[in-house]
Amino acid sequence: MGGGISSLSKICVVAPSDRRDADIEFTFVQVGVKDDRIDYSGNCGNMSSAIRPFPIDTGLVRPSNTAGLNTTVSLYNTNTQKIIEATFPITNDGSETVEGDFAIDGVSGTAAKIQLDFVAPGSSKTGKLLPTGNTIDIIDGLQVTCIDAGNPCIFVNADELDVDGTLLPNETDKRIDLLERLESLRVKAAVAIGMANTTDAVPPSIPKICFVSKPASHKILSGETISADKVDVVVRAISTGQPHRALPITTGSCVSAAARLEGSVVHNCLSAGSCVKQELVIGHPSRTLVVGAFYDDEGKLRKSTVYGTARRLMEGRVFWK
Repeated sequence: MGGGISSLSKICVVAPSDRRDADIEFTFVQVGVKDDRIDYSGNCGNMSSAIRPFPIDTGLVRPSNTAGLNTTVSLYNTNTQKIIEATFPITNDGSETVEGDFAIDGVSGTAAKIQLDFVAPGSSKTGKLLPTGNTIDIIDGLQVTCIDAGNPCIFVNADELDVDGTLLPNETDKRIDLLERLESLRVKAAVAIGMANTTDAVPPSIPKICFVSKPASHKILSGETISADKVDVVVRAISTGQPHRALPITTGSCVSAAARLEGSVVHNCLSAGSCVKQELVIGHPSRTLVVGAFYDDEGKLRKSTVYGTARRLMEGRVFWK
């Protein structure tokens, strides 16, 4: 809240659910940073992690297992009309466990591990995993992959843009020409996948757009150098016009899902042998994110899995007009 970047300008409205397949339902809201736009069009994976402790702490739901074990809370996201299963440990009194040894690149410290399973995440907004029906499309003169797995996302090879795929956010931010090119591609792709009738009507938060490249040794925001053999693919995401400092979780779901589709932009950038892996190590500006994509025997995306952390920072009232 109030961080001045898209990843720190978010709201979730939470309530008990009347659905038989969900304990809690929530609506995600992306709040504009450079303007006063309120966007309900997509979901946020990190905020889905944050929903995890809230219903337990506030008594909206009771833990499903005894203390010392993991409990699972089923979340219904109204934006995408999809179920997310959040699994996490609880304490002796039934409250959520905060302390743990799980670390996420780009987040300081360690905490209890949260497993998020996005159930049947394909077609969250467009009705199809591949909204155009194609693995590759030519849009705005570029080869792209359009995929919808948790949120719609557009992938383009960094080589097609003639840029270094390992650019850091501050470097990308200086490339106004690159950001304008990516936004032009994003809004035209949004029309192509049926999210809007005109480019002016495209929501600011989705589809996400990323440039993708093959693994290479590169520096990350901490100043460390990551060797090429530590990642399966390198991705740089743009969120509401700003270079993301890590990788949105739902975008990671799209990366992992696209990696299993032969001929896609992501598949073509994978390291040798990565295309058969169910869990993919994605390089981003803060290091890596591991995301799993699990298809059934008929080729349908059954679920995508990612891991996160969350804890309550404060409580109070926010007034606005």
